[in-house]
Amino acid sequence: LQSKMKALILVGGFGTRLRPLTLSLPKPLVPFANMPMVMHQIEALVKAGVDHVVLAVNYRAEIMEKEMLKHSERLGIKISMSQETEPLGTAGPLALARDILSDGQPFFVLNSDIVCEFPFTELIAFHKAHGKEGTIMVTKVEEPSKYGVVVSDKATGQISKFVEKPQVFVGNRINAGIYLFNPTILDRIKLQPTSIEKEIFPEMAAKGELFAMDLPGFWMDVGQPPDFLTGSTLYLAWLRKTSPEKLAASLSNSQLIGDVLVDPSAKIGSNCRIGPNVILGPGVVVGDGVRLQRCTIMDGTIIKDNAWINSTIVGWRCTVGAWTRLDGVTVLGEDVQVSDELYLNGAKVLPHKGISANVPTPSIIM
Repeated sequence: LQSKMKALILVGGFGTRLRPLTLSLPKPLVPFANMPMVMHQIEALVKAGVDHVVLAVNYRAEIMEKEMLKHSERLGIKISMSQETEPLGTAGPLALARDILSDGQPFFVLNSDIVCEFPFTELIAFHKAHGKEGTIMVTKVEEPSKYGVVVSDKATGQISKFVEKPQVFVGNRINAGIYLFNPTILDRIKLQPTSIEKEIFPEMAAKGELFAMDLPGFWMDVGQPPDFLTGSTLYLAWLRKTSPEKLAASLSNSQLIGDVLVDPSAKIGSNCRIGPNVILGPGVVVGDGVRLQRCTIMDGTIIKDNAWINSTIVGWRCTVGAWTRLDGVTVLGEDVQVSDELYLNGAKVLPHKGISANVPTPSIIM
């Protein structure tokens, strides 16, 4: 039996792009499809044989340590924090966690905001087959000019170069933020702020030590609200394909449309239309005649009668008034109270606010 593997997840900073949600919880703990974002990654890593996960953070996160202790006991693995005193970029954290990662086995490195199918077992097989130092998972995109493109050999996957935001077409594969490395990569990285993408990868590629593997299925970086909503839709479609029993099959007095994930403790009134692409968290209470689509509603929120919600993330313990309409990637932080009969379009509302006037154009409500 091979010995267990390690993984490093690059959590980084405060998650400013996902504010106002990250004002209440560190980003890895923000629920995505009713599970802390980072747990999707950790549970998939455990299935692939990882028994020690290191979270690289650059702030002291007591709340995260507490939560992770709970999960590590439940999963029977070790989860440790590696805290930077200065931001070390995307490669420096590997040097900081060197003692844990250098046990001879290949180890995983992940960007923390990624959701996908996490085919880690296939990644291990591909990596062992080519026998070189590193493997990057790559994903196909429609508009490669917005990204850094990975250029690799079609037959073998060997990477020849990286092209940042190409103006002419060189390929449509981009770095998916999921890597598997042999510990020898640690000899390339000093304990200082270093970019793995710009400094370490090109050097490895030049020596023929870096390979690309196509990531099957969906991929999304859900680090900001519009992508969080798109990622939720992709994730629900994947659940429909792989474990449809996790999705709601029907609602007793309301209409269900498409893919909907409902926590067993959520309550839904009558004559509602719920879906497609709706996620309802624990203890959520939905009144009568409510219309929900393409939204996530987090723990303990109350949606009053005849509210209409689309393309919105509602944080924890909010109240959305009767006949109120939320749209246009509105994000309500924790404990926001929205009065009856209001219209919010693209509003980002900070925690503990009361809203008693319309927000017709996208703005931040402090």
